[in-house]
Amino acid sequence: MQYAIVDIETTGSYAAASGITEISVQVLDAGGVVLERFETLVNPVHQIPGYIQALTGISNEMVAEAPLFEAIAEKVYALLHDKVFVAHSVNFDYSFVKSQLQACGYDLNANKLCTVRLSRKLLPGYASYSLGRLCEAVGIGHYNKHRAGGDTDATVALFQLLLEKDAEGYITKSLKKTSREQALPPNVPKSDFDQLPYTPGVYYFHDDKGKVVYVGKAKNIRYRVSSHFSNNSTGRQRQHFMRYVYHISYEECGTELMAAVKESTEIKRLWPRFNASQKKREDLYGIISYEDQNGYLRLGVDKMVRGKQLLNSFHHLEGAKASLRQLVQDHQLCPRLCFIDEQLFDETMHRLLCGGACEKRETPERYNQRVLEAMRYLENLPSFAIVDRGIHHDERSCILVWRGSFYGMGFISGEVQIERPEQLREYVTPYKENSTITNMLFAYAKRYPSKIIQFDQAS
Repeated sequence: MQYAIVDIETTGSYAAASGITEISVQVLDAGGVVLERFETLVNPVHQIPGYIQALTGISNEMVAEAPLFEAIAEKVYALLHDKVFVAHSVNFDYSFVKSQLQACGYDLNANKLCTVRLSRKLLPGYASYSLGRLCEAVGIGHYNKHRAGGDTDATVALFQLLLEKDAEGYITKSLKKTSREQALPPNVPKSDFDQLPYTPGVYYFHDDKGKVVYVGKAKNIRYRVSSHFSNNSTGRQRQHFMRYVYHISYEECGTELMAAVKESTEIKRLWPRFNASQKKREDLYGIISYEDQNGYLRLGVDKMVRGKQLLNSFHHLEGAKASLRQLVQDHQLCPRLCFIDEQLFDETMHRLLCGGACEKRETPERYNQRVLEAMRYLENLPSFAIVDRGIHHDERSCILVWRGSFYGMGFISGEVQIERPEQLREYVTPYKENSTITNMLFAYAKRYPSKIIQFDQAS
């Protein structure tokens, strides 16, 4: 078995939108003896950002006359093919090299070893496992830092030390197909992955300070988390996961639907750095009621603020206005007394709906009866429960929609007979509603009516 120790310098943090500016490869035999060396600058066909020039010392002028990657692809592939690809934070270097080779017609599929992960196992107890600080701590000279050749020299010396320390054959075990060591981010303990269940739920990626940086849902938590790391995606998100994720936690849910609801609430609550979808703040609107100075009950739309009571709520202003317009038509209310734009109801429609309340030709008592009917309708929007399997065999999962809005979810004993929605409110945990969840639950209820317990409007 031979090892190819690799280091690259690049124009950016992920391969899909960046290029290689320098590459260094050293081939070692099974005992750690260096057999071959290769190093060159590369024209990345990208501008090198100023901060990277400052870090590496590689300028646009330096690479202007350097070979394109396609000119060295055959050589690089020959060095890496049938070798174990070794690097410090290996998935970063591997994703770039594999992508560049693939663009030149070469399909690299090598076993990988990460010297960060190996060092955490074989050289435990150090404060930092960055290449520079670890080399300093163990007495390895690290010269010409942030250049491919200097970093490769240091990684070779580190790997030779790891080979010496590996009395129990941990490196060989890490190369087995059943091991996750090749795929996991460099700083994530394998124990975090090993504890993941094969059940529906949500999973959390944490950074080095413990803060949640990503929340995901899954039908099978273990498979889904594995998919984030086992593919060779060159996109930004995967590279961010590889670089910033230090810990994985999870929460089991009874069903995939519960996981989707939990994910949505957690994204809104935690605002994780690497979640792109659903990160939009929602104002809450609703229909309000009050009595004017002439004794007429009036309806209108207003934004939800602390302490204000709404007859019902909507996540979009247009939804609230549309609902009010429907109430006006269904209960023959005066559009003007409900602050409806007169352009939406012409004079003819206004006369059909309004009995003269806006001109005081209809008494407040008679008009208010219809307003009260409309208000009672809003109070009796559909209530239903979505009941499905639980985490354990003797329980069921339950998601409660209360008067048209998501209320909460939880688990109930299989022996409990569900008769009234108020009964379920004692068992479920309340959650903050949002439009994504509400739309999801009504769509699910329509698609899977056999899992729905519908309650009477009077409940």
